[in-house]
Amino acid sequence: MIFEGGRELFSFEQSVSYLNHGSFGAVPAPVREAHRGFLDEVDRNPMRFARLLPGRVDEVRARLARYVGADPARSALVVNATTATATVLHTLSSLVRPEHEILTTDHAYNAVLTALDRLRARTGVRVRVVHIPLTAGDDEVVERIMDGVRPGVTQLAIVDHVAAATAKLFPVTRIAAEMRAAGVPLLVDAAHVPGMLDTDVEAIGADFWTGNFHKWGFAPRGTALLTVAPQWVDRIEPLVVSHADPDGFPRSIEHQGTRDVTAWLAAPAGLDLLDSLGRDRVRAYAVAVAEYAQSVLAEALGVDRPHPGDGVSMRVVRLPGSVVSDEQSGAALRTRIAEELGVEVNVNPWEDGGLLRVSGHVYVTGVDAQRLADGLPGLLRSAAA
Repeated sequence: MIFEGGRELFSFEQSVSYLNHGSFGAVPAPVREAHRGFLDEVDRNPMRFARLLPGRVDEVRARLARYVGADPARSALVVNATTATATVLHTLSSLVRPEHEILTTDHAYNAVLTALDRLRARTGVRVRVVHIPLTAGDDEVVERIMDGVRPGVTQLAIVDHVAAATAKLFPVTRIAAEMRAAGVPLLVDAAHVPGMLDTDVEAIGADFWTGNFHKWGFAPRGTALLTVAPQWVDRIEPLVVSHADPDGFPRSIEHQGTRDVTAWLAAPAGLDLLDSLGRDRVRAYAVAVAEYAQSVLAEALGVDRPHPGDGVSMRVVRLPGSVVSDEQSGAALRTRIAEELGVEVNVNPWEDGGLLRVSGHVYVTGVDAQRLADGLPGLLRSAAA
């Protein structure tokens, strides 16, 4: 299994099989060149660059927002989905009380859970984490989440579109409709969605939506979008106050003095490359090679293959035994796989064990997947010894 010319677009070490696109993305050479051009331009005349910057940012914001079906006037460029979530929680921090709750699921990104812990310590707000089984269907997912809502008490729900640790696809449009009916604001963490799945942010109808373009959208790292519903435009508060604060959203969120935003300016080059390769072709291949990797890994380990949902180009397999019990042991195993097998993957604790996650993209081949499947059983035996 191979996407012709896919590997040549990137600068990976030849000795490495990179099956972890989901963590940090990978920037293709043409996009790096575009980014480098903006970096060079800054230093040729920083003042002229600064004068041109607001208009350029407006253009990029509009391009990225249209790509995901969001309203550019209610969207802001941010560094990543974690920053977007922090911005939303910062805005809500003066509104929540100890008698209130924020709801999320046990699939939530670790940094989001950490941010909620900090908000809880600062405000006293309670955090309700709903368990969603890995194999739960859409009806069960919606039912479990809504069973956790307490009208008048739940002040915010945070739900992934595609969960980072488990790769599970959530029915966010259905969840958003239920939350609206219950009067509960919803933040959709769609960190992995731009470039992976077709989406229509306006049709989802969440109060807040955020997605990274530096993963599946081929943008340079540090490029994401935050979109807010009309009722939140005048209420959203930046994490850092700048000269642009009087301008209001989105410039108050985007402008922070000497922050390097050249990655944002190069983001359209990533979307252009995706279009030139063929979006549907890229997505179909990414899903197929991720599915193949999951298949050969599950066979090698003798475990089941959970299906995350249609169109998701990440897959997980359960790791046998108790090799992974927490974040530290997961990181240790991830490092061993990289150093001893030459394969980069992601490993996360889940329930009473661990999940190994693989990602598919145009530079991943069936050989990469087989390399991991051949070496992993022996490595796990030695790790458990």
